[in-house]
Amino acid sequence: MGSVGLLKNSAMVCAPLMATSVEELVHDMLQAKSQGADCVEIRLDAIHNFQPHKDLQILFKNKPLPVLILYRPIWDGNKFEDDGHKQLQVLRLAKELGADYVELDLKIASDFTKKEKSRWSSGCKVITSCFVDNVTSKEDLSQVVASMQSTGADILKIVTNANDITELEKTFHLLSHCQVPLIAYSVGERGLISQLLGPKFGSVLLYGSLDGNAVPGLPSLASLRQAYRVDFMDNDTKVFGLISKPVGHSKGPILHNPTFRHVRYNGIYVPMFVDDLKEFFRVYSSPDFAGFSVGIPYKEAVVNFCDEVDPLAESIGAVNTIIRRPYDGKLIGYNTDCEASITAIEDALKVNGRTNGAAFLPSSLARKLFVLVGAGGAGRALAFGAKSRGARIVIFDIDFDRAKALAAAVSGEALPYENLASFQPEKGAILANATPIGMHPNKDRIPVPEASLKDYVVVFDAVYTPRKTTLLEDAEAAGAVIVSGVEMFLRQAIGQFNLFTGSKAPEEFMREIVMAKF
Repeated sequence: MGSVGLLKNSAMVCAPLMATSVEELVHDMLQAKSQGADCVEIRLDAIHNFQPHKDLQILFKNKPLPVLILYRPIWDGNKFEDDGHKQLQVLRLAKELGADYVELDLKIASDFTKKEKSRWSSGCKVITSCFVDNVTSKEDLSQVVASMQSTGADILKIVTNANDITELEKTFHLLSHCQVPLIAYSVGERGLISQLLGPKFGSVLLYGSLDGNAVPGLPSLASLRQAYRVDFMDNDTKVFGLISKPVGHSKGPILHNPTFRHVRYNGIYVPMFVDDLKEFFRVYSSPDFAGFSVGIPYKEAVVNFCDEVDPLAESIGAVNTIIRRPYDGKLIGYNTDCEASITAIEDALKVNGRTNGAAFLPSSLARKLFVLVGAGGAGRALAFGAKSRGARIVIFDIDFDRAKALAAAVSGEALPYENLASFQPEKGAILANATPIGMHPNKDRIPVPEASLKDYVVVFDAVYTPRKTTLLEDAEAAGAVIVSGVEMFLRQAIGQFNLFTGSKAPEEFMREIVMAKF
């Protein structure tokens, strides 16, 4: 098992601040420090009625941690020279009054003379930055970096706009091979892992938002410090992640990352917004990317990208866990959803004494009617699990052909989705929702008529955000035993952790996290 390094890396965590008044900025600086920032980035052009001497003196007199100053006056073609001169004047003043870092756009920095640069060398470090909207190759980025180096800056910063997560590999390659201090990341939700993995590949700074001021594609300061613990990442850190679309709902990082640290495994688990599976696996083929969870909508499709598939997952036709085998790099697919969901339902029946005296049966699900809504990846896992326990299965899915195919595979029955509104189950049946219906933010919907809930003995919902969905609330009110998707999530995550690390997961530790955080 890989061990976690004992020494922190040198990457700084920076909180970008864009308040419109100096008073707000002073307050936000204090907040940033309390939430774990090493420094703050202040946009002077966001301040209303900005008065350089007065406002900068107040800011630096009250700064509780190092400050990086940006000033981006708006210009068009005719005003570029005047506004560029104004930018230099303000940043020079900021340096003289106590800024720790000042950032210059490459357009301005490239106009510096050697004599001008020498005036910035004492006490305040200069960052030359450049935004690249369309990265077509690693060579493009290298050329931009070469231009930035010619300015003589202390630190270089390159920001890209990723249209696909696979574009970030160029950023990671640049960070790994750059010989000068470099900050490099991509903006937007698809660029999130460029922030989270920056310290692994050598970025000297990464950004985190203040609590309550979420920015798309930017992790919070609290998550960077508490969940991801980016300060202890190094070159040997193994990367695991959830492949999904969307991915923002995932609770995996707040469970897997603390558990990695608990057992001293040098790994990090991150959300991965993936648009194209084939391209994703082609690009991220290095041993650094050691394993993946698979979420909606890819659990079935991802089977085609595994080199080998575990027999259970193969029979189900869905994979929720992939491991890159260390000795040959092959991708091996598994399904931990099946046993996780079925054992959660079985245990709920046993604990609540709803087995109807059938203690002689091998499973509390044996011979019961199992009503499944959804025949996708999670639904297939539930169906095969129910079949293995001897349940009688009825399947509804908006894609009737998909429902019929799954029903044939598990010796069940498929009914048209439109019949669900009038379907009346037999008393003591089990209901399992394996669709996204009821997931945040559309949490008020339920997949079946509320009146039918009184006939179910157990209602299971694979949705785990929110923890108690409207379906579960209504089912509980109707007298059913309810099983949250959180329980399935925990059990499948335990199985994943075993596969990720090759050792036994600390189950009680993981359960404590789930109970406290979910």
